[in-house]
Amino acid sequence: MSFREKVVWITGASSGIGEALAIELARQGARLVLSARREDELRRVAGLAGILPDNLFILPLDMARPDDFPQLVQAVTARFGQIDYVFQNAGITQRGLVSETALPVFQQLFDVNFFGVVALTKAILPVMQQQGSGHFVVTSSVAGKIGTKMRSGYCATKHALHGFFDSLRAEVYEQGLRVTIVCPGYIRTPISLHALNAKGEKHGRMDDNQTKGMAPEVFARKLTRAVLRSKNEVYIGGYEVVGIYLQRFFPGLLSYILRRRKPE
Repeated sequence: MSFREKVVWITGASSGIGEALAIELARQGARLVLSARREDELRRVAGLAGILPDNLFILPLDMARPDDFPQLVQAVTARFGQIDYVFQNAGITQRGLVSETALPVFQQLFDVNFFGVVALTKAILPVMQQQGSGHFVVTSSVAGKIGTKMRSGYCATKHALHGFFDSLRAEVYEQGLRVTIVCPGYIRTPISLHALNAKGEKHGRMDDNQTKGMAPEVFARKLTRAVLRSKNEVYIGGYEVVGIYLQRFFPGLLSYILRRRKPE
């Protein structure tokens, strides 16, 4: 199994995990569709990755505008004729107490992190079903398995992704389609800079755990290996990944730890 000559669509490709995946998948010889809101940043990433023009399609996309997705899917198939993998990385995190967070902030989180991902999946699904092959790779989080202080809305969106994509996997497996959900821990990306506070404003700073997290290029290598093995679910990170196993086997202990932990 290899990504060579495969058509790989990456959302959230302008920074962080998406950028690292673009560079790694270019190294592995994939034909890449790079999507995010800022075209200039996508071109910067394409330059860093050294992607040959014949293997590159820059396609700006806003996850909060799902009505655009069908025509964007048509543009990809018109350019490359197929879609083999979709890495969905675009998302927003949160820093705010439940009691203080305005309802529109929760709605914005769901529009981007859940409904946008579902809408793009539904737009691409008929293409993969017609091909009889295809692989959805969805970025959840350790927060998709456990709930932590100051991140209730973010955790809820990531929990929702598991329910949706576990169901999709069961429905399309016999059609030759695959689904991998990845739960990153702390990865050294700027995601906390753009987190929404209780009023919907940007958090504007890097959290300590994020700053000390795994290098995104290491994460990208680990994830691509797992995807080629068609793993259903992957946990990639440091000590924080242990929380997933505590939730599974010792939920009372994890609850005690999270109650006492000082929020960032």
